[in-house]
Parts: sequence; C-alpha cells; structure tokens
Amino acid sequence: MAPTKIVNSQNKHPNTAIVMRKGITTRNQKAALANNPVSTKMPTVVKDSRIKRKAEASPLKEKTTKRSALGNITNAIGKSLGVQLPEAKRVVKKSQVLQPVKSSAAPAHNLRNTERLVVKTDNVIPAKPKVATRAKVAKRAEDHVDVTSKVTNVRRSLDMEKSEESSLYVSALEDVSEEVSKKNDKNAKLQEKKEKEKPRVVKKESIAERLDAPPSRTLPPGVSWDFDVENWTDPYQVSPYAMEIFEYLKSREKLFPIGDYMEKQVCLSRWMRSLLVDWMVEVQESFELNHETLYLAVKLVDLYLTKVTVGKETLQLLGAASLFIASKFDERIPPMIEDFLYICDGAYNQRELIRMEMNVLKIVDFDLGIPLSYRFLRRYARCAKVSMPTLTLARYILEYSLMDYSTIMFSDSKIAAAALLLALQMKDLGGWTPTLEYYTGYKVKDLREIVKVLNEGLHKKQKDALATVRNKYSHKIFFEVAKVPLKDVLDV
Repeated sequence: MAPTKIVNSQNKHPNTAIVMRKGITTRNQKAALANNPVSTKMPTVVKDSRIKRKAEASPLKEKTTKRSALGNITNAIGKSLGVQLPEAKRVVKKSQVLQPVKSSAAPAHNLRNTERLVVKTDNVIPAKPKVATRAKVAKRAEDHVDVTSKVTNVRRSLDMEKSEESSLYVSALEDVSEEVSKKNDKNAKLQEKKEKEKPRVVKKESIAERLDAPPSRTLPPGVSWDFDVENWTDPYQVSPYAMEIFEYLKSREKLFPIGDYMEKQVCLSRWMRSLLVDWMVEVQESFELNHETLYLAVKLVDLYLTKVTVGKETLQLLGAASLFIASKFDERIPPMIEDFLYICDGAYNQRELIRMEMNVLKIVDFDLGIPLSYRFLRRYARCAKVSMPTLTLARYILEYSLMDYSTIMFSDSKIAAAALLLALQMKDLGGWTPTLEYYTGYKVKDLREIVKVLNEGLHKKQKDALATVRNKYSHKIFFEVAKVPLKDVLDV
C-alpha cells in the first residue's frame, strides 16, 4: 500500500474533499478539456501523481522488486531477467462519462474514498489489457539458465498483476536483456584485450629466497644422495652448516688429548674406572639425563685423571661432580646439587662437591665444548639413512666401550664411525659405503683397528657388577639390541 499522504488545507476544493494540486494536470485531463469545453466549468478532479496506483489484487511483497531505471517499471514481474516476455497489447475501449462522486461525510484524508473517484473525461479510457496466461519463451543455445523455473515465476507474477484498471506501463525486458548481453560481451573483449596487452611482470627473486634455495653440489662417484640438500629447509638439521660444524668438531679433538694415565694413578685401576662408569650410567638412567650428558661426564673424568692424581675415596666424588657439570651444560632442567649428594649415599657434603666442581672446570679451562662420539654417531647414521634398530645397536656398542679403558685414546669421530661399521656387520647390512665414506671422511682402513677392539670388548664376559649397560639395552624400548648375536669374523 502507498504511504498515507499529508493533507494540506490550502489545496482543498470547496465542493469536494479531494486533495488537489494547483497547476498540475495529467495528459488525459488535458485531452478531456480540449474535447469537451463544457467540462472546464466543472471542477477538475486530479488524482495526485504521487499516490501509487492501487489494484484490487495487489502483488505480494515477496514477489515484487524495486523498480530500476532499465528494469520492469510495473514493479510486478519477478526476478527473471533471463526471460523475454511479449509486449502486452493495448485495448482501447470507450466508456461513458462518469460524474465525480460527492461524499460530504467522508473525511478529506481518507485515501480509500479518494481512490474511488474517477476523473471525468470525454476521452477514451484504456481498457484492461489481456494478460498472457502462457509466456512463450524461445529456447536459445546460449542460455545457461533453467528457463522452466523462470517461466513459472513469471506466470505467478502475471497472475498477481490482474487489475480492473487499465495499465499504462510496458515491459522493457526485451531491450534490456539484449543491451546487457551486448554490453557484457563488449566488456569481456576489452578485458581480454587489456590482459593481452599488459606487459608480463617478471618476479624478482629476493635475497632471502636465494639464500634458502638449496645449492647444486657435485658429489663424488658412488655417493647415493646429498643428505644436507634434501633437508635444506629443515631448521633442526642446520643443513647449510652441518658439514662445516662437524669438520670444526674434528679439528677440536686434538685440544682434548687423553693419554694412558692409569700408570700415574697409584690408587686406581682399570676395574675401578669401569665400576665408576657403570655407576654413572645408572645415575643417567635414574635422573633420565640425555646421552650427551653421560658422554660429556665420562670425558671430564678422563681429562681430569690425565692431569691430576686422585685417591680411591675421591673417585666417586669426581664422577658426581662431572655429572653435575655436564647436566648444567646439556640439560634443560638439571638436577639439584642435593640430588647428587643423595645418590652418593651421604659420602660427601655440599662443600666438597662444589670444590671438586671448581677443580674440574679449572683443568678443562672452562671449555666444555668437547667433541663427543655420540654426536658424531647420530650424524653419520642420519646421513647413511640407517634404521633405528641399527642406530640403537651402534649406540649400545659405543656406550659399552665407555667402560673399556683401551678405547679412551681413540678419536671420538673415528670410534663413532667404527661403532656404526660394526653394527652394520652384525646386522648383515653390508660394509662401508661411499656415502658413509663421504660424510665421515674415513675409509675402512682407518677404522679397521678400532672395529676389532670394539668387537673384542663385546666378547669379553663382564662380571655382574658391570651389567648396567647390557641390561639397559636388553629392554624392548631399545629393540633388545644387546641380544643380537656377535660376529666372530669381521669383513673389514
């Protein structure tokens, strides 16, 4: 419905209660005045053009849309721009001249009474158009829309448009659809032409991308893969610097020499050292410390014994202080000093432990960046892409060698490579490959002597007091590698 019009008292006709506007007439009124001069004497009743025409059967709100400049101005056709409707024919029918209905009782602002008035004219009044009951829709090859559903919507909207009054509006859907399609085709061609004429922008590679790009390296003959290039984008592998890091660690091995110190240690023996290392492995398991912590602690013990003579009663104190230093260097949350005093069964106090810690740090000149065989072993196993059981077996061989005094003088990088070679032999996975030779920097002839020493150490029958390492690697979590059959003859 149209909104209620505000009535202006100055525009009321004296004889009627119809709202008038001065100086405004419609085309039908002008024609009526020209053909019938008598009607000029009568008051001209003009229907306000601002009031919307009301049909007896108004279209439903959900079936109508707002009128657009190029759309259907009847405001009654549904959302079916893809369908072209035939233009409704105008039927002209003569009608008798009707006198205006006077109603003194009706209020001036009653729009219903106002709408009942008919303009008095001698001209013909457009008759009710014949509404097309069936919309004939031409099937076109270029239509990609479901025409059947659109015709149904148009029929419903036309049925709701039935009215007794004559319609002065014409649908412009045919012209609009053709113009819109032509305009869209033209815009598409222009856009395609612009894209063709647009110069191609070559993306410049940034400095970060160039640095992150893996390099192209020439590998020696027989090397299967470049492990560092394959993991170039992995920040945990540190592939751009891995080779240089381990070459640097190799160069530092000569800074921490360990000689045959047992002759200088009057109160110590090889058996006592093996007992100390076995106890340190048990502490590492109890506190769940890293393997690097254990290897660093054993290295600190050997470096200290190389330069200082100690008694039997201070040997365990040396081991506890070495573990305490290594924990603070490698662990994220190192154990407290009270924990190390507790595992020593109260044999030492806090002052003695701190004093021994200071002495060990002075001997190594506070340089704890000691190359460890465990770090070399992990690097070699990753580059060779060996399985986890094979790597665990090599770790067992290397950790078992910590108790063997005859291995303390070997280079950490060499003994790690020899442990991996022995594990490959025990698993029957072949010998030393060119890939391992490339990443370790050692040939079989460089490792032959060390491999034999490690194999002999595994064949030795240790006493029950030195069973910690064997029991540790007999567990399922370590793939029970301590139970792997030993090799009597090695192919090295």
